[in-house]
Amino acid sequence: MANRIVECVPNFSEGRNEATVRALIEAVRAVPGVAVLDHTMDPDHDRAVLTFAGAPDAVAEAAFQATTAAAARIDLRHHRGVHPRVGATDVVPFVPLRGVTMRDCIELANVVGRRIGEELTIPVFLYEQATTRPDHARLETIRLGGLAGLAHRMETNPEWTPDFGPPWLHPTAGATVVGARRILVAFNVNLSTNDLSIAQAIAKTVRQSNGGLAHVKAIGVPLASSRQMQVAMNLVNIDETPVHVAFEAVRREAERHGVRVAGSELIGLVPRQAVAQARTAGIQIDSFDPSKILETRLEQAGLGVD
Repeated sequence: MANRIVECVPNFSEGRNEATVRALIEAVRAVPGVAVLDHTMDPDHDRAVLTFAGAPDAVAEAAFQATTAAAARIDLRHHRGVHPRVGATDVVPFVPLRGVTMRDCIELANVVGRRIGEELTIPVFLYEQATTRPDHARLETIRLGGLAGLAHRMETNPEWTPDFGPPWLHPTAGATVVGARRILVAFNVNLSTNDLSIAQAIAKTVRQSNGGLAHVKAIGVPLASSRQMQVAMNLVNIDETPVHVAFEAVRREAERHGVRVAGSELIGLVPRQAVAQARTAGIQIDSFDPSKILETRLEQAGLGVD
């Protein structure tokens, strides 16, 4: 069992081209001391999420190599996904798992952010625990208005000079957001409606930034593949707001709008605690694979966490 383990969960703006996502995975696997734990692709969001873990320095190198591969293969000018994004490698969070502090992960974010800025000439903004500017801490603030909004702020507001890299967007790779955070749970609730405004209204009601649930981020997006709408959420503190609380909040709001919940899903790897809480509360998670439990994947990779 490794003594020091960091998890990294980078999100890339590509969810349809399997060859590109495979290249990102191979870039991570080529770094000794890193285990790829999971990857997902979503064609509606046009987004891929990788999860890997290992010793801090090795994970930092793998994150940089994956970002390099993404910059070479992903052109944001052709991206059409529904998920908000500002970069080919959109966000790179480092998460302390074992024998590592949040301060250690902040240092990793700075090291990797500097390399991305200097070696790839991609502007980098630090977020969450790694930020030195409170107005940049929230990912949704950096993404506000998408690429055009970020470009405008960079051009007109000195407060939006990136932490690393050039003060302009990369022509094909955009910008990258790098940071340190706690474990989060990506949880989506699908709605039996084709009215996007309903999903957006529900998301606005349940998210913390509008006075909703603590530690919940939410957006409403269309799912063209199923002709449904989705409330996509990040639960950033499941001790305070677990899965079943978020689900019930969305269900109640959907009922108020006369809409039925069509299902729910957990995306990526999920802590065992979150799954146990959902089951205890009787929440049905669609097609959940028990092997997607984070602790299980870590154990399989020889990186078990106490």
